[in-house]
Amino acid sequence: MFKHLFKMIWNKKKQNSLLIVEILLSFLVIFAVFSFALNSYNNYAKPMGFNYNHVWAISYNHTLETNNPDSVTMVYQNLLRDIKSMPLVVDAGYASSNIPFSNNHMSTGLTSNGIEVHNVNNFFMDENYLDVMGAKMLAGRWYNKADRVSNTKILVINKMLKEKIFGKAEAVGKTFGDKAEDKRKIIGVIDDIKTDGDYQSPTYGLYNLQDTAAYKWMGKILVKVAPQADAAFEGKLYKLMAGRLKKSNIEIEHLDNKLVAYNKFTLVPLIILSIVAAFLIINVALGIFGVLWYNINKRRGEIGLRRAVGAPGSSVSAQLVSEAIILATLSLIIGAFFAVQFPLLNVFDLPASVYLVAMLLAVIFIYLLVLICSLYPGKQASAILPAVALHEE
Repeated sequence: MFKHLFKMIWNKKKQNSLLIVEILLSFLVIFAVFSFALNSYNNYAKPMGFNYNHVWAISYNHTLETNNPDSVTMVYQNLLRDIKSMPLVVDAGYASSNIPFSNNHMSTGLTSNGIEVHNVNNFFMDENYLDVMGAKMLAGRWYNKADRVSNTKILVINKMLKEKIFGKAEAVGKTFGDKAEDKRKIIGVIDDIKTDGDYQSPTYGLYNLQDTAAYKWMGKILVKVAPQADAAFEGKLYKLMAGRLKKSNIEIEHLDNKLVAYNKFTLVPLIILSIVAAFLIINVALGIFGVLWYNINKRRGEIGLRRAVGAPGSSVSAQLVSEAIILATLSLIIGAFFAVQFPLLNVFDLPASVYLVAMLLAVIFIYLLVLICSLYPGKQASAILPAVALHEE
């Protein structure tokens, strides 16, 4: 039976080649969509790692006319103290520009314990960062004011970086960095924080305590406010900033609003891929309908003869559906060859399980599509009356 079907498909290879290519392209695009969607869902299912609700980000630029380090430090420390003293402020602290959902990264590469790590995000902040963000310490401790005057070089790393460098071993108290100028003592491990929105995975993170020289370039103040803080309070906060940092460009953003905007930006590639996939699916569906319909009209004599010698309508229908399934299988074999290269070569640094599940879902989707599109033409072929078909011939 299958030998006969393959022979018929081979005899019409020019007619079927275009349909095979369409199914192949559809499989690859659908595989990409499922890979993107599964990876996004897996990231979405992971906890955010901090509480972004009621956290405001104040952006400013350094416009102080004095260059005296002590005067600069005093101005910014007094500004932070006045912000904290406002009635609806829970806590506040300085941070570098790569705050959550800012699409700003300060990435570096490093080597520690002989292990090379790329794309490590460098965060700089003061000792207030942990309380403002509501993040969680997994081991050790966070920075305090006494650490600013300590001669010991210390560091806090996140869980991902700890597992990459030290595995399951304890990291607190150990030395981080292989180069002499990079060596620092780890005092704490913080939980992973998703700074790139719901649909992106956390990154390796180094959390560095700022020194007084950093006030000139930090540019961000994170403020944790009470739930009842409104636009009127935001206006008071803006007025305080504008009064202290004259000629500075002040902007106040809410992290929850930034998250919504960042998520929409992240999903744009998935939406584009889905639209492309939808057009290809429509083309494949129309192609299957057209090819099978054409086959029915060209083979009415053959179908009528089979019916005349006793072949049931279900057998005729099964033959046409089987031809379509075989065409899909030929396309999927080629497509699976290309798809399996992604987990083998670790393309885009995604887990292999994402690619394998996406490939399985894409195969099932293509088979269902081909089956659905071939059932109606097959039913029409089974309804051809032998006498009518033979009379037409």
